Amino acid sequence: MTNFRLDRTAFKAQTVNEASDHGSYYRRLSWTERLAATNYLNSVAFNFDINDPPRLDRSKFSAKSLNG
Repeated sequence: MTNFRLDRTAFKAQTVNEASDHGSYYRRLSWTERLAATNYLNSVAFNFDINDPPRLDRSKFSAKSLNG
């Protein structure tokens, strides 16, 4: 997977409402592209390597039966 980079040469004069309309951009992407963007943003937010995500510690969770 390639890293996403900010294109500093691109600029478009916009109003505040136009600039904050991220939904229309992401609706044009396929679900796999949206999932890739989400995975990248999570890796940046939680500071982990995108190619080696942390494992879920399953010892922190427990499940109980509703019948018992």
